[in-house]
Order: sequence, then structure tokens, then C-alpha cells
Amino acid sequence: MSARRTGSQSAGIELRAHAKLTRSLRIVGVRSDGYHLIDAEMVSLDLHDRLTIVPTDGGLDVTGPFADGVPADRSNLVARALELTGTSAHVTIDKRIPHGGGLGGGSTDAASVLHWAGFGTSDDELVEASRLGADVSFCLVGGRARVRGIGEIVEPLEFLEREITLVIPPLRVSTPAAYRAWDELGGPTGDGTNDLEAGALAVEPRLAWWRDAIAERVGEAPCSPGAVPRGSPSVGSPPTSATTPSATWSTRALGWWSRRRRPSRSLRDDADVVYLRRW
Repeated sequence: MSARRTGSQSAGIELRAHAKLTRSLRIVGVRSDGYHLIDAEMVSLDLHDRLTIVPTDGGLDVTGPFADGVPADRSNLVARALELTGTSAHVTIDKRIPHGGGLGGGSTDAASVLHWAGFGTSDDELVEASRLGADVSFCLVGGRARVRGIGEIVEPLEFLEREITLVIPPLRVSTPAAYRAWDELGGPTGDGTNDLEAGALAVEPRLAWWRDAIAERVGEAPCSPGAVPRGSPSVGSPPTSATTPSATWSTRALGWWSRRRRPSRSLRDDADVVYLRRW
């Protein structure tokens, strides 16, 4: 994450909280508490929320193009992150990451607050961070990493320069429902990069149309990333992604969110803002 002062000390500090993308997901087991064990590759993107943190008695405001539907109470992961660190601050979230779509918006906001409060990335701290949400540990580390367990085991990988087009369909899939469906299907291994795709398709069959339409337009089968271990309260439109350079323009005709993104080296990367656009 990058940080800068927004003016006087009372104005606080501004942080950039980068979205995450799950490039691949294998489900390798299930814990006794129902959480699924994963083996995944995750990357940070240049797409990010902006957080302004002012040390005060507290408070949470949410603004920005994707503010609708984001809670501004104690259920927000930012509020829970402040409680975890025993710190008090007023936080304003400028919401630029579409929420509920598997891009880790809530998790990366929480991870930014943890980092601001002095939280590190030791094994114990990553386990503690994962109790807020399965993606928080990765978002605390950022960059590109292999992620295992329920998300608390994060092994940094070499940075790879990529351009990734996100297409977010106007559909909603509950992550717990997708995992239940995957269990009921007998735990199939996916043909592509995401084992949970079969479960998501069972919950929302129309995703198949989007997958096939993207493949037809860009000449490359998209991956369907974004899922986290069951138990995380995620409901939304799973993004699909393709790496073909012309994918942004080829998917314009699909008529929903589509934009080419760049990976971020880490949460401290000072990347430029590029908004998602709707055609």
C-alpha cells in the first residue's frame, strides 16, 4: 500500500488498498469447522480503494462509485480490524473496488488498517488476520503469492508483469452456496484454473453463457477467480479474467463491467487509478 499525508496532522493519512485477484484455486480438503482448505495463486491489482484515516474516537464513512451496499457499522471489516488492533480512528473509505465480486475489497481495506496500526506479516499475525476474513492475510502481504490453508499461509512469489481484463457479470453468487454445491457434486476438480467453478455454475447456470461469450470474443477461455474458503461472507458477481491484450475491447459488446488491469508489485505500490467503466 502507499501512504501520504492529506494535509495537516488532523487531516490524517491516505492509504491505497489494492484489489486482489485469485488466478487459480484448488480445493484440497475440508476442516472440521467446515472451512475448505485451498491452494491458490493470488495477485494484487492496481485497482484500489482509498482510505483516509484520522486518529480520533472513531467513526466510519463510505463514499465513492461503489459505496452502495457497503456497511458503515461494526460489521465492516475495517471496524473489526480496528478492534483487533485496539486502536481508534475515523476511517473514510472511497470505494472504487466493486464489492461482493471476489476482488477482496473489504479484505484489502481491513489489511490496510492493520498495516497502519502496526500489524506485521509474521506467521502468527497472518493467522490472526485470517480470522477477520480468508483474504485478509494475503492482502496484508500483497504482490503475488501462493496461498494455502484457509488463506493464512502466504508464500510470496516472483512478480510477473501482466495485463488482465476483468469482466464482472450482473449476476450474484453466494460463496457458501457455491461451496455447498461443490460438496454436493462430490468435490470435482475443475477443468480450468478454478475447482469451485462447477459449484458456482450449479448455483448460477447463467455464468456459463458469460464464460462462453468471453471465450468466443477474445479467443481465450477465461478463468473464474475470486472465491475464498467457505465461511467468508461473500455474495456477488464472480469476475472472469483473460490476458489477451485485445480482451478489453473485445468484451465491450457484453455490456457490463470490463476493464484491463495491471498487477501491483505489492500493497505499497504507488499505482495510478483507472476506473472500471460500464458500456
